[in-house]
Parts: sequence; structure tokens; C-alpha cells
Amino acid sequence: MALRTLSALPTFADSLFSDRFNRIDRLFSQLTGDTPVAASPSYDVKRRDANNYTISVSVPGWKEDELEIETVGGTLKISGKRAEESSSEQESWIHRGIYREDFQLSFSLPEHTKVSHASLAEGLLKIDIHQEIPESEKPKKIAIGSTQNVLEHKS
Repeated sequence: MALRTLSALPTFADSLFSDRFNRIDRLFSQLTGDTPVAASPSYDVKRRDANNYTISVSVPGWKEDELEIETVGGTLKISGKRAEESSSEQESWIHRGIYREDFQLSFSLPEHTKVSHASLAEGLLKIDIHQEIPESEKPKKIAIGSTQNVLEHKS
């Protein structure tokens, strides 16, 4: 089972590192015969507006009861565990190129975020995330006044 922890709001540097990591991971996988970590499902992170995001995970052929989404201590975990196939179903395949291994993706969520909705349609698992920053923690602009204005307010 592949486990990857990712930032829900990746930066450009993260994508450069990820690309290099994926190439190195494939190389070692070819040498060792292991399944590459990069074989985890593909995903997109989209910012819909200032406070709302959507994570879309490509899970073709997966059923709702095979997928699990949970949040634990600031981490969003998405996992898939396939139901066991009968031996007759396994023997009838001629070629099986669609990724079907169990997986687990893990995203670090920023503070004050919650999963607001999840849906599965047309092979995409979509998870909507809402970030609501309390008024007390929002940035506030402080007006800059001259010392003359301060003295006038005191009198």
C-alpha cells in the first residue's frame, strides 16, 4: 500500500521536487521490481475561491464502499481497499493495465479547514474543502499616523 503525505496547497517548488522524486522512484522500482509509490492515483488540487478548494482523485472502477475519507488532527486521509475477487474473475483477465492496488493518500490541511462535501462520479472522487479563518486571526491593516495626530487625540 502506497502512503504519500502531501500539502493540500502545493507550491511550484513542490511540483519540481515531485517530478524528480517520481523519476527516481520509477528507476528504483524497475531495479527492485517493487510497485512505485508514484503509482498512487493521480489527483488535482483546485482553488475555487479564497476559502474553497477541491481535491479530485482519479479512481476509475472504484466503488463508494471501497473508498474511505477521514480527517485526523489536521490531516486528510483518502484510502482505497479493493474487495477480494473470486479466482474465476482473476483467471479471466487477458491484460490488466488499470491500476487496482490498495492505496492511501494523505494531505496536510491548513488550520481552520474542514471537508464540506465528497462525491464520486465518472471515476473521480471529489472532495470539497472549506477554510474559514476567524475574524480574530485575519490580517488587519493598521493606519499609520504622524506624531502630531497622536498629540491632537490626547488633548
